Amino acid sequence: MPVINRIDSYKDELTAIRRDLHQHPEIGFEEVRTSGIVAAKLEAWGIEVHRGLGMTGVVGVIEGRRGPGRAVGLRADMDALPMEERTNLTYASKIPGRFHGCGHDGHTTMLLGAARYLAETRDFAGTAVLIFQPGEEGCGGARAMLADGLFRRFPCDEIYGLHNAPADEPYRIGIKPGPAMAGADFFDFRIRGRGSHGAMPEHSRDPIIVATALVQSLQSVVSRNVSPLKQAVLSVTQIHAGSAYNIVPEEAVVSGTVRFLDREVNELVRQRMRAIAAGTAAAFEVEIECDIRNVFDVLVNTEDLVEGYLEAARDIVGPDQAYLKTAPVMGSEDFADMLHATPGVYCTIGHAGSVPVHNSGFVLDDGILPVGASLLARIVERRLAAA
Repeated sequence: MPVINRIDSYKDELTAIRRDLHQHPEIGFEEVRTSGIVAAKLEAWGIEVHRGLGMTGVVGVIEGRRGPGRAVGLRADMDALPMEERTNLTYASKIPGRFHGCGHDGHTTMLLGAARYLAETRDFAGTAVLIFQPGEEGCGGARAMLADGLFRRFPCDEIYGLHNAPADEPYRIGIKPGPAMAGADFFDFRIRGRGSHGAMPEHSRDPIIVATALVQSLQSVVSRNVSPLKQAVLSVTQIHAGSAYNIVPEEAVVSGTVRFLDREVNELVRQRMRAIAAGTAAAFEVEIECDIRNVFDVLVNTEDLVEGYLEAARDIVGPDQAYLKTAPVMGSEDFADMLHATPGVYCTIGHAGSVPVHNSGFVLDDGILPVGASLLARIVERRLAAA
């Protein structure tokens, strides 16, 4: 596998960096230690550093030695998940309830590897913009950086990102042209009923009964309102109610997520959810407050740039290991918001292991680190090649 030799020589250091980040995971907008390490590494390599975009985000700027030119952005996410780790690794998380269960420690490390190489060689014309993003896991980190003027302060002609993929073959790089990942809404329905003694439920308007009816009705939205030729997911993932065995509570909360690839489908689902909530409230004589909010847009890869990223991938993993995906996935990624602001492409890189991300037993294969770093460096060299 022809990873860039200079980057391959960093692999022990990259592994050490990644495992240190893994031991000290920080969730969205709390990445103080992580962003500090990133900034210190960039500064040590002679890279111009800017901190505080989107609260804890970091941007590094590298000017090529072959003169002025266009600007290419590279983005990695830094945040961990609010979950326990159960891997038994020697370098497992030291922080209870915090775990790099999605591999963002690896993504950050890959971009650091690319940053060091690009700073040492500077064999390109133009500017490489290195974007270390906080709060990807549903916190709106991309939007926070954009609101802080990311592309106004650091204009990029194109931007590229990546994600590890334990479900794919090791070191296989895949790209889906056009819509590649779903947009996402999160929702909360707060049901306000009437509490009572558990032995006298006739005096209540039981929000738990209402919640169960609401959940059942919500399951009809995709199956009976969305065309079977379209794709959507509606998942109720939380129900909260009650505090004692003998009390019918006053309130219950039903929460979850909607995923979609088409904004018209998204609007249809929202309308039906609100209508069902209103009808359920009327039927049970309770109040239901609806909060449905968008957290990710649909991730759309710029089709004109896909082949260039694919060629860079072929340089690194060979022609048989770089491929075009034919189907989108219903998972979401807030890099989508950056792609709505500037053209770019997002890819996946397979690695050893079969435990999926967001699982307490997920383990990132450190062998992916020089592969991802080489890919990010190579796309800069290809897109900013001197004329």
